[in-house]
Amino acid sequence: MVEPFVKYLTDRASLTAADLAKIDAVTVYKKLKRRQYLLHEGQVCQYHGFVVSGLLRLFRVGADATEHILRFTGENWWVSDYESFQSGLPAKGAIDALEDSQLLLWSKDNWEMLRREIPAFDALQTQLMGRAIAAQADRLHMAISSTAEEKYQVFLRSFPDFHNRVPLHMVASYLGLSRETLSRVRKHHELH
Repeated sequence: MVEPFVKYLTDRASLTAADLAKIDAVTVYKKLKRRQYLLHEGQVCQYHGFVVSGLLRLFRVGADATEHILRFTGENWWVSDYESFQSGLPAKGAIDALEDSQLLLWSKDNWEMLRREIPAFDALQTQLMGRAIAAQADRLHMAISSTAEEKYQVFLRSFPDFHNRVPLHMVASYLGLSRETLSRVRKHHELH
């Protein structure tokens, strides 16, 4: 198993060597090149994944063909279209790589088996899902109640290494700002 993932798991859950071996036995290793898709809109999401290296984005395309970035996922983060993965329905969004990336993937059957048979792994996933729900609620609140400057400050605090890795237009999309507004905010931020 990939060392960064072992460290990630053992830092957060009490897993035995047998637990780690069981996880490893059903892990699919995948490399994505920059701009390669893990999931296309309309496909059923077949995998829940972990990013070992690289950077991906989950996005949807609006009726006007504008991309709306819902989430970035970098090293030591989980990636999936959770709604499609759980329901088996076609994904409303897509996931692609912004950088060459290395992923670990689990099919739905294997994911459910790991959660069922390894209580510490299930507890970790339950905890992470709770945090993800809270983060989504915070993000929604920020989107409807924060100024452009506040949104950018939160982005910098939340993703300190992403602002140099993500193109400006994608940061703007994630924050729900125009590129021009974000440019003005960044310029003002750099002056202070």
